[in-house]
Amino acid sequence: MFGVRDDGPVRWLTIENPSRRNAISFSAWPRLAELFGEFGSSEARVLVVIGEGEDFCSGAEVGSRMMAGPAFDAYATMAEVGAAAAALHRLSKPTIAAVDGVAVGAGMNLALGCDLLIATERARFAEIFVKRGLTVDFGGTWLLPRRVGLARAKELALTGRIFGAYEALAYGMATKVVPVDELVEAATEAATELAAGAPLAQGFIKQGLDRSLEMSFDEALSYEQQAQTVLFSSEDVIEGVASFVEKRDPEFRGR
Repeated sequence: MFGVRDDGPVRWLTIENPSRRNAISFSAWPRLAELFGEFGSSEARVLVVIGEGEDFCSGAEVGSRMMAGPAFDAYATMAEVGAAAAALHRLSKPTIAAVDGVAVGAGMNLALGCDLLIATERARFAEIFVKRGLTVDFGGTWLLPRRVGLARAKELALTGRIFGAYEALAYGMATKVVPVDELVEAATEAATELAAGAPLAQGFIKQGLDRSLEMSFDEALSYEQQAQTVLFSSEDVIEGVASFVEKRDPEFRGR
C-alpha cells in the first residue's frame, strides 16, 4: 500500500494502489500512522506524499468491509483514520503533498494536512463524503475552514462538488500549480528548500501557526517569547548568525 524512499534529506512516501486510484484500505490506516511516526523520528528533514500513477488518493477504499454490517466496527476504524491524521498533524518537520489526478475524501484531507500542496493542472479535489452519506473525516472538519474560510468550507463540504487545481489555488488550498510532467521536479525543489531550513525553528513555526486561530494576540506574543527564548540558546541560531556574517549558506543541524 505504501512505498518509502529517501533522497538525501527528503523522504518520499508513495501511496501504491493505482488500480483503485490509490484508495487506502481500511487495514492500512495504522501503517500510515506508523510511517508518519517513523519519518518524525528519522534523520530525514522533509516528507513528500505522492500517489503512484495518475492519481494522488481517492480516500478510503469503500468496499466489502463497509458493507459487512455488524462485523464492520465503524468506531474502531474511524479511530485508526483519526490516529493517522493526528500523526501527520503532530509532525514538527515540513510536509508536502504532491497531487496529481484525484484527491478526494480522506485523500483531499491528507493533502490539506500537509504544510504545502503542489498540484498538477489536471488535479481534482472534492470533499466527496456527503455524496456517500458520510461526514468529513481525516481532520477535514478542522483543516478545510482554516485553508479556505468557513463559508467556502461549508459550500465544498455540503455539496461534495469536484473542483480543479486552479480553484484550489484561488481558495488558498494549493500553493502552486504545475504541468503534469513537472510535479516531481517542483516537489523536489520545494522539499530541497525546506530541507535547508532550521529544523527547530520550523517546528516552532508550524506549532505557532497551527494554534494561531485559537490564540489571542497576547497569547501569540507569549508563545513567540517562549519559543524564541528556546531558540536563542540553540546551535542553529549561532550557525545562522555566523553564516550571515560570513556570507555563506547555513548548515543547520537541528540542535
